Amino acid sequence: MAAIDFLLDMLATVGVYLMLTLSLNLDSGYCGIPNFGKVLAMIAGAFVVAFFPGRILATMLGMSGDFVTDNASMIFQINSFLASNFLISTALFIATIIVAIGFGMIVGYVSTRPAVKIGSGPLAITLLVMGEGLRVIGTNYAPLAGGSIGISAPDVFAWAGGDRFLVVSVVVFVFSVAIFFFVNRLTNAPLGRMLRAVRDNEIAAESLGIDIVGVKLKTMMVSSAIAAVAGALYAFYSGAVISTAYTRASWTFIPWAMMLLGGVANNVGVVTGVFTFVFLRKLIVMYKAELTPYLPFDVLWLELILYGVMVILILMYRPEGLIPEKRTPTLKMSTLKKMQKT
Repeated sequence: MAAIDFLLDMLATVGVYLMLTLSLNLDSGYCGIPNFGKVLAMIAGAFVVAFFPGRILATMLGMSGDFVTDNASMIFQINSFLASNFLISTALFIATIIVAIGFGMIVGYVSTRPAVKIGSGPLAITLLVMGEGLRVIGTNYAPLAGGSIGISAPDVFAWAGGDRFLVVSVVVFVFSVAIFFFVNRLTNAPLGRMLRAVRDNEIAAESLGIDIVGVKLKTMMVSSAIAAVAGALYAFYSGAVISTAYTRASWTFIPWAMMLLGGVANNVGVVTGVFTFVFLRKLIVMYKAELTPYLPFDVLWLELILYGVMVILILMYRPEGLIPEKRTPTLKMSTLKKMQKT
C-alpha cells in the first residue's frame, strides 16, 4: 500500500512539474523570454481555486458566515455535498480550470506588457518582482487565500471516496500528458520556428515582418495559462492553498533546473528532466533520516544544495542538456506542392 501511495504521489508531482516546466520551456526555451517569475502564473491558478469554487458553492447552499474565518466548517459541509454530487463536482472542476486559464492569460499579459519593449533584463526583473509580489499579497490579504494560515479548497473529487488519491493523481497526470502533446504540436508547427527566430535574432525576425512584441505577449499568455492550470490542479490535489508554500525556489528555480537538465527547447528533454528531479526529491525525502548523521547541516537543505550543484555542473559540462535541441521537422516538398495546388 505504501508503494502504491508513493507511486501515486510521484505521478501527481511529475504531472504538476511537467506542466509548469513545459510552460517555461515554451516561453523561455523556445521564445527566449527570461521568465524568472514562473511562480506568478502558478500561484494565480492556485488563488482561483482558493477564491472561486468555495464561495460559489457556499452561495448555492445558502451558507452564512465569512468564508475565510469559518472555512473549516463551511468546507466540511461543501465536501459532504460534493461527495454525493458527481455532476456538480465535475462541472465545478471544469469551470474552475477555465477561470484559471483566463486569469493566467491575463496575468501573463499584464506582467509582460510593461517591460517587453525595453529588453530582456528589465523584463526578467519585472517578472521576478511580480511573482514575489503576488505571493506577498496572498500572504497578507486574507480574503484572497486565507493569509499566512492558508485556506482549504473544496474537494471536487470527494465523490471518489477511498479512491480519491488515485483519481486526482491520474487526473493531474492526464492533464500533463495532454499539455505535453499540445505544446509539442505547437512548437513543431511553423509557430515553433517563428518562436526560435525571435529567440535567436530579434532584428532578423523583425526584418521578416514578425511582430516581436506581439509574439512575446501571446507566448506569455499561453504559457501562463498552462502554468495556471498546473497551479489549480496542485491546489485541488493538496486540498488547500497556502501562499507561503509558493516559493521561488520550488516553483521557479526547480523548473529552470529541470529544463536545463533535460534540454532547453526540447519537450522530450523536459520530460526527462522532470522525472529525474522528482525521483531525486522522493529519494531524499525517503532516506533523509538515514542521511542526517552524515551531514554537517540540516538534511532539509540537501535538496536545494544538490539542485544548485547540479545546475552548475550542467552549465559547465552539458549546457545543451541531456537531450539537445533538435531541428523542427518540416513538411515534404511533395506535400508542399500539393498544398500549393489546392
